[in-house]
Amino acid sequence: MSGLLAGKRLLITGVITDQSIAFSTAKLAQEQGATVVLTGFGRMSLVERIAKRLPEPVPVIELDVQNDEQLAGLADKVREHVDGLDGVVHSIAFAPQSCLGGGYLDAPWEDVSKALHVSTYSYKSLAMAALPLMGRGGSVVGLTFDAKFAWPVYDWMGVAKAGLESASRYLALHLGKQGIRSNLVSAGPLRTMAAKSIPGFEQFEDEWVRKAPLGWDLNDQEAAAKAILALLSDWFPATTGEVVHVDGGFHAIGA
Repeated sequence: MSGLLAGKRLLITGVITDQSIAFSTAKLAQEQGATVVLTGFGRMSLVERIAKRLPEPVPVIELDVQNDEQLAGLADKVREHVDGLDGVVHSIAFAPQSCLGGGYLDAPWEDVSKALHVSTYSYKSLAMAALPLMGRGGSVVGLTFDAKFAWPVYDWMGVAKAGLESASRYLALHLGKQGIRSNLVSAGPLRTMAAKSIPGFEQFEDEWVRKAPLGWDLNDQEAAAKAILALLSDWFPATTGEVVHVDGGFHAIGA
């Protein structure tokens, strides 16, 4: 077996459609020699159907990151398919509609708390659920959308992503003693199912295509997926608590 991830065992969350970053990550990971296990939530039959489009068959485990029982049983479920994990990909985010599209001032705590639980706290929850399977050299990688700024229409999801970026730094601090890294990839806007659920998200699309120094393809998930694979590999052994921008360089320029 050869490839950047030869022999690696990966747990990848968030595969809902074949247009997702998570799907592209799973596909490229298999092509680079990794063994992949997926998790899904809610529409399991859909996730299993999409999983069949990957180059190699993969097991799919049901996981609701708000369900403590499922989190507690995750390691045992994964052990049914692999004897350990070298990497975990967190590609999970959700916010009720009240929290997006200009509703920042009116969104109730009940909705905001759900957004923060699923999109922020779950990063730590997932890492801890997988920790019994991981050893030195392990890597946890999540996805963010540059949280240094307040973006129009992104509202409480922007707050959740800011929390995610901080959570990753703290995870890097606390898991570093065990030789486990935590990093995020900040991708530019992509036409994924998640993006389509945000009213007015086309504002991001227009800006990125027009201003990104390297240009920006709204339908290319592979660029972000390749960065995720690099962070899962052994080629970043001393990098943790980092946010790697994969956005055509948009983050580096002024308005």
